[in-house]
Amino acid sequence: MLDGNVVKPESFQALPADMQAEKRALMETLEKELQAVLEQTPKADKLRRQQLQELNEDVAKRATIAALDDLAAIYTDLPQVTRHIEAATTDLIRNIAIFTTSEEEQNAPIRTPTDTARDPRFRRYLVNVVVANDPAAQIGAPVIEETNPTYGNLIGRIEHMAMNGTLVTDFLMIKPGALHRANGGALLVDARKLLLSPFAYEALKRAVKAREIRIEQPSEAAGVGVGVQSLDPEPIPLDVKVIMIGEREIYYQLADADPDFLGLFKVQADFDDIIPRSKENDLAFARVIASIVREHGLNPFSADGVARVIEESARMSNDREKLSIELGRISDLAREADYWSRKENRTSVSRGDVARAVAAFMQRSDRMRDRAQESIDRGIVMVDVTGEKVGQINGLAVLQLGKFAFGRPSRITARVRMGSGKITDIEREAELSGPLHTKGMMILWGYLAGRYAQDVPLALAASLVFEQSYGGVDGDSASSTELYALLSALADVPIKQGYAVTGSVNQWGEVQAIGGVNEKIEGFFDVCKARGLAGGQGVLVPRSNVQHLMLREDVVEAVAAGKFEIHGVATIDHGIEILTGVAAGERGADGRFPDGSINARVEATLRAYAERSRAFNRATGAGTPLA
Repeated sequence: MLDGNVVKPESFQALPADMQAEKRALMETLEKELQAVLEQTPKADKLRRQQLQELNEDVAKRATIAALDDLAAIYTDLPQVTRHIEAATTDLIRNIAIFTTSEEEQNAPIRTPTDTARDPRFRRYLVNVVVANDPAAQIGAPVIEETNPTYGNLIGRIEHMAMNGTLVTDFLMIKPGALHRANGGALLVDARKLLLSPFAYEALKRAVKAREIRIEQPSEAAGVGVGVQSLDPEPIPLDVKVIMIGEREIYYQLADADPDFLGLFKVQADFDDIIPRSKENDLAFARVIASIVREHGLNPFSADGVARVIEESARMSNDREKLSIELGRISDLAREADYWSRKENRTSVSRGDVARAVAAFMQRSDRMRDRAQESIDRGIVMVDVTGEKVGQINGLAVLQLGKFAFGRPSRITARVRMGSGKITDIEREAELSGPLHTKGMMILWGYLAGRYAQDVPLALAASLVFEQSYGGVDGDSASSTELYALLSALADVPIKQGYAVTGSVNQWGEVQAIGGVNEKIEGFFDVCKARGLAGGQGVLVPRSNVQHLMLREDVVEAVAAGKFEIHGVATIDHGIEILTGVAAGERGADGRFPDGSINARVEATLRAYAERSRAFNRATGAGTPLA
């Protein structure tokens, strides 16, 4: 500068040489000083930033420690929590910048907690409360029922979300299972649902045995591959009682098939669904009905209405000396009876309302029964209810469709001739019979051989069949029926077709109890009623089944009026006398049956077969057939 003005380059060149040299020396000195200043500026800036950071960290440390100090003091006895709070404190101080606001953010609307939670910068500082049990609201240990015991619902799971074409997750997406909620208490699970859920049963056993809950992918737990899981949460200590509820058949199958089952589930509680019938239990049952009425806001039940429900409960148990305690079905019956009561504008539920509810249930369920009844009424399925025939008898079977069962009569026939002592079961030969039916046929052979062929070979060939049977046959409840048909054919004595028979038999000729006796009687009664109850019609049942009779009211009324008969028989001799009207006969001191009796005729026929077989063998030179 010259005289306070900036000298232009051309003017500078016009200055004297000594003045130019002086100015050039000055400029070089200033350039060196400026270079030194510029060299020191980054270091000063770095130092400034470092000092600013230290200042921010100091302020952040004071604020963070002040906020977390009280929390740390509460959990001094839990080292893991203490270490977590210390790590969180360090991380907060280190990342304090994300909590500071710029001038633009200061002028922005106030952020809500929800906005903060959605900000990905703050997700690391959120808390995933897996289980929160409020001691003030909870009385005692937690009792959790898991209605859908899948693998994830029991053990917990790690969820994922799609982001930029891939699946990502973090600790906030760890979800608890029923074991977490029940920890320290009890967990109730349905055994059938548990077994139907893949990997769930084994995962539950693994958690109970290890006493810890480890959240992992089912594929990793099974060792069949690696999934998309990227987290490995620490296992959580487990202290829980697991209660499995289910049918007793499932218990026995697990006990037999799973070696770990009895070791893990040591306490078995097998509850019966049937109780003895007594005055005390009848009164208790009436109180159960009252509780159902109160719970569902139903009309009160009259005394005869309660009595009718108790009768239906006894029928459900298939025993007049027992009561079924299937409260679900009883409750359904009570509600439906209440519907009919209200429809008639009555203030109480009567016996008739309950009977109407029972009839309505049967009407909704009896399509197959009506179809079977129709086929008999139209003569498509041949069943006689009048007259007499040799070697032909009406047998009874029960068909079970869900909760509805009905009896269906069918014709059984027997044909006999001389042979080698073989009774042919046509059902078995056609591979339509089960092992129990085959067993019954073998018992027939044992009865005939033991009673009538002590000193002669059993030179008999007989065939027995369920006529118009196109499905499988199993069970021995028709063995006495088949024996009656066989005895009728051997004695050549007709059987009254107005009777139907059910009951199994042993080798001594004793008639044994069977199941479904009520449905079998009612099934034959319906056939007889459709064709007209002319008297002389009825059913023979084992005497030991008489205690199980809980029949429909129309059947009881027909029996009381003498239009239908129910006979309880204890032996084959007793039954054959009712069916034929001919005495069975007892073997006398001379070892012979009375002349003209059923047993005498059977024995005579079998002796005649044996003699004819012996004569035939002599004539042909064949060996004596084995009995």
